Amino acid sequence: MALIGLQDVTFSYGGPPLLVDINLQVEPAERLCLLGRNGAGKSTLLKLIENTLTPDAGSIIYRQNIVISSVPQQVPHDLDGTVFELIADGLGAKGKIIAEYHNLTHQLTTNSSPALLKRLDQLQHKLDLDSGWDTHRQVETIISKMNLDPDTRVAEMSAGQKRRTLLSRALAAQPDVLLLDEPTNHLDLAVIDWLEEFLLNFNRTLIFVTHDRAFLKKIATRIIDLDRTRLTSFPGDYQTYLDRKQQALDNEARHNQLLDKKLDAEEAWLRKGVKHRRARNEGRVRALMEMRQHRRQRLEQLGAVKMQTQSAPRSGRIVIKANAIHFAYEPGKLIVKDFSTIIERGDKIAFLGPNGSGKTTLMRLLLDQLTPQTGSVTHGANLQIAYFDQLHAELDEQKTAQENVCPGSQTVFINGSPRHVLGYLQDFLFTPALARTPVWRLSGGERNRLLLAKTFTRPANVLLLDEPTNDLDLETLELLEELLLDYDGTVLFISHDREFINHVATGTFVFYGDGFVKEYAGGYDDWIAQQKSKPTATEPTPPKNPKKSLKKNKTAEQPPRLTYAQKLELQKLPAQIENLEKQLARLHQQMADPDLYKKNPETINQLKSDAQILEDKLQSTYDRWEHLEKFNQ
Repeated sequence: MALIGLQDVTFSYGGPPLLVDINLQVEPAERLCLLGRNGAGKSTLLKLIENTLTPDAGSIIYRQNIVISSVPQQVPHDLDGTVFELIADGLGAKGKIIAEYHNLTHQLTTNSSPALLKRLDQLQHKLDLDSGWDTHRQVETIISKMNLDPDTRVAEMSAGQKRRTLLSRALAAQPDVLLLDEPTNHLDLAVIDWLEEFLLNFNRTLIFVTHDRAFLKKIATRIIDLDRTRLTSFPGDYQTYLDRKQQALDNEARHNQLLDKKLDAEEAWLRKGVKHRRARNEGRVRALMEMRQHRRQRLEQLGAVKMQTQSAPRSGRIVIKANAIHFAYEPGKLIVKDFSTIIERGDKIAFLGPNGSGKTTLMRLLLDQLTPQTGSVTHGANLQIAYFDQLHAELDEQKTAQENVCPGSQTVFINGSPRHVLGYLQDFLFTPALARTPVWRLSGGERNRLLLAKTFTRPANVLLLDEPTNDLDLETLELLEELLLDYDGTVLFISHDREFINHVATGTFVFYGDGFVKEYAGGYDDWIAQQKSKPTATEPTPPKNPKKSLKKNKTAEQPPRLTYAQKLELQKLPAQIENLEKQLARLHQQMADPDLYKKNPETINQLKSDAQILEDKLQSTYDRWEHLEKFNQ
């Protein structure tokens, strides 16, 4: 028997409907992944299933005495109390009793007044009568498994720790159905690994929304696709879903093309006038009216995000050089210890490590926003830096999306060309109405797209991205990957998305704790492979000469095969070489024109400078192609 059944459910927030005639059967022990574009209604559907929203039409049928728990996409700002209190709070009245008992037992060391001892006796009696001790042990077990401190104030915790606490509260209720909205957001890689193993052994029903493809591939037993108000079930794995989804879209496109062609023909017939067989013609006119209505009601597939970076003059070959830098916020708590590196133009470096290990701090040290206690950081020539902040601190929540991207103006300049801000925001799927919406009303994915739009208005040859993938739908995430793969500048990024790291990174900085950071070539899987190849699992020791450049480390530790990102790069290099050669040929043709030398000398110098830049870029592209070709197996 199904745990939950949705029958012809329709829902809207007062405007166009988000969901229309949704049907879904949820069976015991299923792990359903809900996919769809940002704003398609995924979180709304979870709230309907949880019964915190009521459908406008249709019905939701639940098995008797079903227990449903959820973890929201956004961590609430008003969380208060200790970890133990928050987790016990999910258990209702019984939870309040065990939370009070837990707090009073901690007070016994400093206060053993008769009133406190009397209250403890009362609570113990209640727990004896109501099987409360089992619940108490249950909460303590979950806290231990989640590696949480029961007496820590939740308000003082990091976003990742708060998310773990909320997950613990949901699990404490021993739900029949667990709803997770973007569960891997703000979790570090070790916790994500733990969560995957936990959910694989979770013998209850799971419904979750995620953008993390590695998590999705490992956990989901069925994929539910929400597209333009409709819900479609795709049994099987993620690749099967992609294939069948594309096939369905192709069939839809062919059907719409045939309908449009027929509609055009009927419109042409109508314009010629109705002449004979009036009754039969009136039937044909009615059919035409129905086709017009069907065409007006058709919901077109939402277009793809169109992202492009602002071109900036090339930086020098050496972008950032760090020499034996050492940093600690307070004595005895090292963040970075004796770290040296050379980051070169075109490197794409991922920062890997647990939450709070110092990834953002190292990024700020390399930016010269923080000064190391010892050592030095040197920047190369002509750096222009754009920064993406995971906390969205650069967005003013009280202003509209349009005002955040282009304050006090209607025009943005993209690669030297003026564009109206509304047209530019449409490239990031913001309709004019959405562009005039205050930021506080936008979803997490919409805020991330908005911050990307703002970041890419700045000319930059160095991109610093702190958790850019959070809340992005899969289509936008893949487009961001392609953009960064084609970007000829330098990228430093923090991410816990393993697929994203594998596809983009050419190298990683891995944080092991106690200030030790080590460089590796390749992405996440390459780092894991190199860790497994080591003879022991002892604490890693720093290299004898930590001042070696990343390029030397890549050569020394180059794996026997190319990474996914390198293979894609190798495929694109011949076309890039051909394009550069064509540009250079056009410049040489201009410079061969005798009339050129009758013009302004500045024009001649500019052409020569452009030609030299192209020649340098062509040579470096050839060098890169030859280097990758050596390892192409």
